[in-house]
Amino acid sequence: MTPEEALRRRWGYGSFRPLQKEAVEAALSGRDALVVLPTGGGKSLCYQLPAAMGRGLVLVVSPLIALMDDQVAAAREAGLAADALHSNLEADGRGEAYRRLAAGTTELLYVSPERLLVGDLLEDVAARLILIAVDEAHCVSHWGHEFRPEYRRLAEVLERFPKAARMALTATATPVVQDDIRAQLALREPLRLVGHPDRANLIYRAFPRRDQSGQVLDVVRRHPGEGGIVYAQTRKDVDRLAAGLRKAGVSCAAYHAGLPAEQRRRAQDDFVNERLDVVAATIAFGMGIDRSNVRYVVHANTPRSVEHYQQESGRAGRDGLPAECVLLFSASDLVLHRWLAQKDGALAPERRRALERQLREIGRYAAAPVCRHRLLVEHFGAAYAAGGEGCAACDVCLGETKSLSDDEALLAAKKVLSAAWRTEGRFGAGYVVDLLVGRADERMRRNDHDALKVFGILKDAGQATARSWIDQLIVQGFLETAESGDYPLLRITQAGKELCGGQGTVRLGVPAVPRDRARAKTKSRSAAGRGPSGAPADEELFERLRRLRRLIAQKQGVPPYVVFHDSALLEMAALKPGTLDALGGVKGVGERKLARYGAAFLKAIAGGSPEAAAASPAAPS
Repeated sequence: MTPEEALRRRWGYGSFRPLQKEAVEAALSGRDALVVLPTGGGKSLCYQLPAAMGRGLVLVVSPLIALMDDQVAAAREAGLAADALHSNLEADGRGEAYRRLAAGTTELLYVSPERLLVGDLLEDVAARLILIAVDEAHCVSHWGHEFRPEYRRLAEVLERFPKAARMALTATATPVVQDDIRAQLALREPLRLVGHPDRANLIYRAFPRRDQSGQVLDVVRRHPGEGGIVYAQTRKDVDRLAAGLRKAGVSCAAYHAGLPAEQRRRAQDDFVNERLDVVAATIAFGMGIDRSNVRYVVHANTPRSVEHYQQESGRAGRDGLPAECVLLFSASDLVLHRWLAQKDGALAPERRRALERQLREIGRYAAAPVCRHRLLVEHFGAAYAAGGEGCAACDVCLGETKSLSDDEALLAAKKVLSAAWRTEGRFGAGYVVDLLVGRADERMRRNDHDALKVFGILKDAGQATARSWIDQLIVQGFLETAESGDYPLLRITQAGKELCGGQGTVRLGVPAVPRDRARAKTKSRSAAGRGPSGAPADEELFERLRRLRRLIAQKQGVPPYVVFHDSALLEMAALKPGTLDALGGVKGVGERKLARYGAAFLKAIAGGSPEAAAASPAAPS
């Protein structure tokens, strides 16, 4: 069986995605590989397909303990003899997995790095091992955004199996991180397969944060009944946002490390199994999530790095269909990230340098009036070539954020910098905003700041714009914040003084489109009305098929995406196949799934109720 035949029979796809075939062939030929593919780019197939070829055992090292059982279920749906060994596994399941491993029937085995480093598995896997795949490989790098010390010890294990190919996989790695992965995992002249990082199906938006709860609710209301994730910086913010969404009638749960384990598990299970529309969460929620039809991700606070943002926002639209990613920015988020990183003690010099670089880069992404797709792509070392109208899929290129002319930006910047200069760095950003827009209180009058020439100089621009410009000037290094007592003080930098003197350039942007127009543009792009073939889908049938999928998933005890992705359901709703042969031609319907679920889906396509169709017995697994 060739890789192409395995792909068609096991997974129901007629062709590989970019770089998948090269990764598979490298593994089958015994060559090491470094695979960097964007979220949704099909990394798991790169090591699952070699396991399906019958050559031996593939060992997958992954930190995603919460997700391993779902990954095993998905692999088994493709006909693989898959197991996982991790700390959450019950004794019976662990015993069965050990027996299959000892009998030599296991084709694909997931383990956590901690579990592998114990060392007792090494003898059991040695004879049959053909490939060791290290998933989330960026965790090995000090320069990465999710460094894990245990990953640094994996090279010890890899050296025990010199004949097995090594494959390091990640969705987010700059060229520097790629080099570090290669060195730390001791990859041997690896084939470097780096996909283009752009996610063309995602609409990126970054706006100044004015009314966090209201802005989040606006996005959620654009996607009624669809799956979404709202990330916030602190547990308190998560609880407040979740409560506000529930009060507004949104099906929402909170998720953070301060909640009981059972409550977290229930929120995750309900979301993955589509019993819950929205999860408001800290970054504790994420790496264990594999719901393919997340239609939007909102960052109510600025994440810690571009890498974090790429990975977290990338949980939207993993099925390749349009989705929306919104970031609400405030420079105060960067101050809090810095404080949180250092509160437990001084950072090692290399981690401190990495943190400062990461904060500068995410601040630039969020505040600069530049195409968001371009900024993300170039951050990861790739070139971005957009048409004459830009990407047509971000707030800047859609005209929702307007870039000021050079002269306008310089004049506005000088007004803001002058106010910071004249207040001598003794006040916070809120005070300087009040000064700029002419809002005098007793303290300002006592300081005689209401008599300054800069008092009210940005009255026409408004409070939100003045605050946004301060944040943008902080990101560009013309202003800075300094900790003093209970709140940070705002002061002008040397670069800011030089800009006021005519040296240097500055870029500033302002929101430019009313929210109702922005909503209309999002709706027209994110409506999931077509299948992969481009044919229009019957929306009523699509919802009926989604209902059937949920019922089957409940009966099988697996997440709905394991049965079929939304893209396959859309194709069914567009083509309306009437026979098993025709249904087998739908992308994502492999031989095993066709045999197990084909009859039920044909009944629903013919007009039968999901409940009646789900009652059809599935073929044995």
